[in-house]
Amino acid sequence: MKRAVVLLSGGLDSATCLAMAQAAGYECHTLAFDYGQRHRTELEAAARVSVSLGASSHRVVGISLDTIGGSSLTDTSMAVPEQEGEGVPTTYVPARNTVFLSLGLGLAEVLAAQAIYIGINAVDYSGYPDCRPAFLTAFQTLADVATVAGVEGHGPRIEAPLLSMSKAEIVTAGTQLGVDYGATISCYQADEDGRACGRCDSCRLRRAGFEAAGLADPTRYV
Repeated sequence: MKRAVVLLSGGLDSATCLAMAQAAGYECHTLAFDYGQRHRTELEAAARVSVSLGASSHRVVGISLDTIGGSSLTDTSMAVPEQEGEGVPTTYVPARNTVFLSLGLGLAEVLAAQAIYIGINAVDYSGYPDCRPAFLTAFQTLADVATVAGVEGHGPRIEAPLLSMSKAEIVTAGTQLGVDYGATISCYQADEDGRACGRCDSCRLRRAGFEAAGLADPTRYV
């Protein structure tokens, strides 16, 4: 049985990645991160999604990126923008995907996994530099020299199946694979009851994806 580590945020994209990894025949081990984000709703969603899609194991790693700051997702004194402006938005968390993939790489080596799945997207994304194809290529180069397995020529491949897909295409693909999107949360500022704000950039992209796909949006909004 081939294995994959799936980085799971509890959102729409990462849930779709998990379903795709399973459809590709991988035994999946999900990895979520408690990094000092605004709410724990996404961690609860990640656990739900991992169970509902039948992952073999689920882990949560704590890393306090809020001690670094620099993002409205980790610094509650900064407002989450509700309209996309020019440049990289304040919801970008410095080095987040680099850190997440590094920890995923460590787990992949321990599990002798052949792949690491991440739900980065270069089409419907918020301008984050670590969601680009160039970032993915660079990290793969790093992974090939940073582990014993990589040096020996059989290190894990970084898989980003959503990289060039629109949000509508992602929603359609996940629905066909049986993803329950009602169990996911994409909102940057969900409330304590797990309801999405419906106003932030992530909520707007999610809602537009369901509309473009011609599918009902199961998200619970405030």
